[in-house]
Amino acid sequence: MRFGVFYELQLPKPWNEGDEHRLFQEALEQVVLADRLGFDYAWEVEHHFLDEYSHSSSPEIFLACAAGRTERIRLGHGIRQVIPNYNHPARTAEGIATLDLVSNGRVDFGIGEGATRLELGGFGISAKEKRAMSLEAAEQIANMMMLDPYPGFEGQFFSMPCRNVLPKPLQKPHPPMWIACTNRDTIRVAARNGLGALAFSFVDPEEARSWSDTYYDIIRSDECVPIGHSVNANIAMVSNFSLHHDRAEAIRRGQEGFEFFNYALRALVTHDTIPGRTQLWQEFQAARGNRTEEIIQASLDPDYKATGIGTPDDMRSHLKEFQNAGVDQIIFMQQAGRNRHQDICDSLQLFADEVMGPFAAQAESRERAKAEELAPYIEAALARKEVMQPLADEDIPIVQASVKRVELNREVARK
Repeated sequence: MRFGVFYELQLPKPWNEGDEHRLFQEALEQVVLADRLGFDYAWEVEHHFLDEYSHSSSPEIFLACAAGRTERIRLGHGIRQVIPNYNHPARTAEGIATLDLVSNGRVDFGIGEGATRLELGGFGISAKEKRAMSLEAAEQIANMMMLDPYPGFEGQFFSMPCRNVLPKPLQKPHPPMWIACTNRDTIRVAARNGLGALAFSFVDPEEARSWSDTYYDIIRSDECVPIGHSVNANIAMVSNFSLHHDRAEAIRRGQEGFEFFNYALRALVTHDTIPGRTQLWQEFQAARGNRTEEIIQASLDPDYKATGIGTPDDMRSHLKEFQNAGVDQIIFMQQAGRNRHQDICDSLQLFADEVMGPFAAQAESRERAKAEELAPYIEAALARKEVMQPLADEDIPIVQASVKRVELNREVARK
């Protein structure tokens, strides 16, 4: 099993001078620590206009900075908003490839579409068409990263002429592609398109097994037709995260932040919002009451269900259930609410010291066995793909110079 850390860059109000600067610097320090400790992935989301919930509107800059400070951890867009209204597909292709080059081939490319009216409305995106828009763009981004030149495209939601989109990524044919998933329907979308599933929903191991079975059944079926030029058959699921040898202390350090993450996510989708005047943390605190101590008391029960918040033993039990359910990667939600930087670093260190080793040791052999088993199905899936054909040299259109330049050339020719 692989392990990742995940960043929304949450900043509950009230905000004080320097808070955003501290938030970004601490998150980067955590990624550097995760890299040193042997974590496999650092995932960064892209959201816009979501006060308190996410200040991560330019993940490409955050990840580029992380690339310069780390050596081996993979850098994941989890996700990049690929709808043209957010980011033109050519600009996304250029950015992903550039990051792949400067990171020495450590990029993973997750796609997404956004869910809140704040984001969709801010960029004039139809909620009914957002998935179709994102899939159309993602397919062309993959083509742009591979074809020299890109032949051009006339689509339903965007068009562009023939251009050579540069640079090209280090990883061939392009970095592994993923898609954000929140339910079983989007798990199916991921598998049908040959994309890794970034399951950003907190589900129990039984539900995780159901999602995994659904996903891999489709990967093995004729339904899988890759949107890119490779198949990334992987399921990553997000988990809460806070570790301490004292379970009660782990709960005190991480439970509130984890609950705020879920509260804010639901509120931004279901509640009316006044931009710049949110009170999410205040409302959350009023609604939550004294739940931390209630959960601590419940955790004393011998039948208490282990989660990602607890002792190293709790975490081992938690991970084994998801590993047995067929999950390939666990992404830890550690930077949430008002969770303290030092507590997060301590949890990462404790996980690496006492939990990670046996799971990491099995990862490569499990992946090899899975790759061998899936190889014929992936080969068949790629054969089903309708590939955009490169242009012959004589068919590449000539891009005329400016009118003034053309007239000048004609004048020179006459003389």
